[in-house]
Amino acid sequence: MKTKTGSVITLLLMVALAIGLGLVSHFGVNADGLFSYRNINLGLDLEGGVNILYEADVPNPTSEEMAAARALIQGRLDRRGYTDAEVAQQGSNRIRVDIPGVADTQDAIDTIGRTAQLMFIDEEGRVLLTGMDVQTARLSSQPDQFTNINRSVVGLEFTSEGARLFEEATGANVGRIIYIVMDDTILSAPVVNARITGGSAVITGNFTPEEAENLAADIRAGSLPFGLDVISFHNVGARLGAQSLERSIMAGFIGFALTVIIMTIIYRVSGLAANLALCIFLGIKFFLISALGITLTLPGLAGIVLSVGVAVDGNIIIFERMKDELSNGRSLRASLEHGFSRAIPAIVDSSVTTIIAGVILFWLGTGPVMSFASTLVIGIIVSMFTAVVITKIIMKALIGLGMTDLRLYGLSVKSVKND
Repeated sequence: MKTKTGSVITLLLMVALAIGLGLVSHFGVNADGLFSYRNINLGLDLEGGVNILYEADVPNPTSEEMAAARALIQGRLDRRGYTDAEVAQQGSNRIRVDIPGVADTQDAIDTIGRTAQLMFIDEEGRVLLTGMDVQTARLSSQPDQFTNINRSVVGLEFTSEGARLFEEATGANVGRIIYIVMDDTILSAPVVNARITGGSAVITGNFTPEEAENLAADIRAGSLPFGLDVISFHNVGARLGAQSLERSIMAGFIGFALTVIIMTIIYRVSGLAANLALCIFLGIKFFLISALGITLTLPGLAGIVLSVGVAVDGNIIIFERMKDELSNGRSLRASLEHGFSRAIPAIVDSSVTTIIAGVILFWLGTGPVMSFASTLVIGIIVSMFTAVVITKIIMKALIGLGMTDLRLYGLSVKSVKND
């Protein structure tokens, strides 16, 4: 009786977990829908928006220059509030920009496509140098004069003319601020400690390595020796995106329903356990997609659907192993333990190879490919957990409730040996 009560409590907890995750996925945890599907960022193909393709107006820009150009565009988008926009390099001299939720293509082009204007300005507003006087800027480090601990700084190298102008500017502004400004935004406001000669300088501050690298990229962007030409652009209508999303959701729902029906018919009690674990799997997955801020595209939805199939595959491997053990005369509980222990290596091996492929896709891919890789990898990791842990807990609870007739597990035998 004690074991049966524990099984009832365990099963109720699993059902409550599935329902709770479903409610969080739908409503979120606060009025803003935090962690719900409403908080998931939608890509251009689902929400509609603008796609722009830029090309450098020089034949062979360096990888560092292209990285600086990407940083320039991304910074402008962030400052305009387009935090869901994606900027990615295509080939050696092109940059693709996807901005969801934007209807005015020309406004987007005017906002992000103009040449960067980097200026060094004194406290009176006079322009001392421009971005064309900066040769390069990069993340560096130097020991703190008080603690002797290395800290992140931004190292500047000037052109020959820039070195002369910078020496004059710092000599005339010792103890004062020289503002580094781009697109009317102050990037940094260092205080000049002394006249600086030699054509190089260091910007210090309480920078993290990421902050210092971002500042260096912004400064490099302001000194790009090339412009960016728009070679193509198009709008994706919000209505078209909404229709794509609706059809994708319907296709996913139909696939899920068919999976639940087939698993129940073929594996019966085991299928019910797999279906409950699958509900928990989907709840965890949507929670993670929302919490991690992943941008969801049509290929990303395909990754979700594919990972559902992978989650079911793991359960099928386990159940077939169990049936083999039952056919060999083992008891139901022993078959459960041996079935899981024998199936786990196969599940882990296949999952790890898929995860590796997904990581490579995310690393080398752009845009929709990254969305597909993200949802697929998350799905594979979560599916391993639900197949190996959650399904086993549910199966033990069902057996503890007295569901020990082997016919309930797809066999024709009428009795079972208990242990």
